[in-house]
Amino acid sequence: MTENHSHIASAQDAARFEEGQRITWVSVGVNIVLTAMQLVVGVIAHSQSLIADAMHTLSDIVADAFVLFANRKGAEAADADHPYGHGRFETAASLVLGLLLAGTGAGILVSAAGRLQDIGSAPPVGVAAMWAALVTLAAKEGLFRYMLAKAERLRSPMLVANAWHARADALSSLVVAAGIGGALLGFNFADAVAAIIVGAMIVRAGSQFAWTAIRELIDTGLSVEEVDAIRCTIADTPGVLSMHELRTRRMAHQVLVDAHVQVNPRISVSEGHRIAESARQRVLDSHAEVLDVLVHVDAENDLLANAAVALPDRAELLAHLRGLLDVDLPEFEKTTLHYLGTRVEAEVFLPAGHIDDAQLAAIRQRVAEALANDRWFIAIRLNQRIAPQ
Repeated sequence: MTENHSHIASAQDAARFEEGQRITWVSVGVNIVLTAMQLVVGVIAHSQSLIADAMHTLSDIVADAFVLFANRKGAEAADADHPYGHGRFETAASLVLGLLLAGTGAGILVSAAGRLQDIGSAPPVGVAAMWAALVTLAAKEGLFRYMLAKAERLRSPMLVANAWHARADALSSLVVAAGIGGALLGFNFADAVAAIIVGAMIVRAGSQFAWTAIRELIDTGLSVEEVDAIRCTIADTPGVLSMHELRTRRMAHQVLVDAHVQVNPRISVSEGHRIAESARQRVLDSHAEVLDVLVHVDAENDLLANAAVALPDRAELLAHLRGLLDVDLPEFEKTTLHYLGTRVEAEVFLPAGHIDDAQLAAIRQRVAEALANDRWFIAIRLNQRIAPQ
């Protein structure tokens, strides 16, 4: 991690940030040159479709500014206000990009439709417009291929969206070239029709990007195939008996996972914790896009019933247990409670040397009779530590 980017979450994120910035600055440079050329040639050659395409390219520069900001913010490490990191800045930028595209396309549609209604008074389109459209087409297609390759390697939805923004520009430039060609051949309406088609393409692309971002912002889960793959990874963890809940959501290019696993209810807390950590690490190792996994350990399927919460707390159960045992001891050496559905099992460890075998047998007999109608305990195990003589 370099000193200049100490705020970046990790060395990997720092490299990702640098690459994202470089890609976007290349896009900014290309779009500035193309916008200037399209506007000048469009005005001189009287091509509305070329001017519309220039406005589209100008929106790319604004979009690139959003990407530069979001890429910087999204790479920052988690803090008190953003404990899961700043990845949603990328999502918000994707939403803004989509809305910007849709708005630009709608404006082009309105303008082109107006010109089509008054096509007779429009001046003829100049040949220079065709050359400008072809140059724009080649530049945008090249920019798209460069940006998409980099964005997919970085697994950044925001950069992928920006790359496809460039491809939308390339397709619109193709339509513009066809419209200008038709106008040069004497079909005066072709240029306006091309502008309308370009506007519709831009609206469609913008709507798709915005909808994808909205789905992430409302925590839409992963696909069925992706969820099943994560489910199998957790279920195959040694010690996991079953899994009854799995939730996923995206955080920009990464994924957050919540899982409820069921383990043997009689194991220790530390063993249950170890099983959960093992399941978490298996997911992180097997699924590169997963940022973090929260594993909740259950002794039973709490989606079917969670009756244990209605049972008394430990202090009340211990007091009741002492009454059942009726043993004259200052305290037990250790007591383990197992909450199993609507009842409790107890393991009681008596201190060595305080109770002889006859007393222990009498206690067992008395407790067995009492458990037949006890409201809380279903079984009690009595253990006595053997000490050296």
